[in-house]
Amino acid sequence: MPTLLRIDASPRADNSHSRSLADELQARWLDAHPGAQVQLRDLAKEPIGPIENDTIVGYYTPEGDMTDPLRQATAQSDMLIDELLGADALLISTPMYNFSVPAVLKAWIDQVVRINRTFGFNEDGDLQGLVKGKTAYITTAIGAQFTGTPLVAMDFLRPYLKSLFGFIGFEQVKIFSVESTSMDENQLALSREKSLAEIADLFAKEVA
Repeated sequence: MPTLLRIDASPRADNSHSRSLADELQARWLDAHPGAQVQLRDLAKEPIGPIENDTIVGYYTPEGDMTDPLRQATAQSDMLIDELLGADALLISTPMYNFSVPAVLKAWIDQVVRINRTFGFNEDGDLQGLVKGKTAYITTAIGAQFTGTPLVAMDFLRPYLKSLFGFIGFEQVKIFSVESTSMDENQLALSREKSLAEIADLFAKEVA
């Protein structure tokens, strides 16, 4: 059956704008994929450990040369990559922290963006993504109004995630945001309404 891998990064279990928007997208995805399932990984409840020296060494060690310590150091990465590759689609919900991704999400990224597993080189020596046939859906919550303001130049969250998942091979990366979550309730409501309409329209086209 189809599987949606959902990664939540917000430390807020309740009143999280990014999680709430992801809930709406998840419901639409399930409606579009009858019999599908969701595999949830909550990074706030189960943080991913950072990569260490042996992790990096293991990433670049050929399979035949791997030692038990290196296998142990890369075991978490292997598990998370297998989880990602086994899913049909990816859904990430995340707030913006200091113009970029939260540390818990960056730790997950460092474990799954890995040479010869999710990216590599083609016959011409050019980099290529190895994650094929998948779509990434990303819901973000941003404290101020970035879109249409000078602050957009400091948005390193959405361009980073779009580029990153495109780099490892995702065919489509679709991002939906709520902005002004800490600034303006009216603007927040408008941005949420806009994203909900975009999500509804996207899945209406998929079902049609």
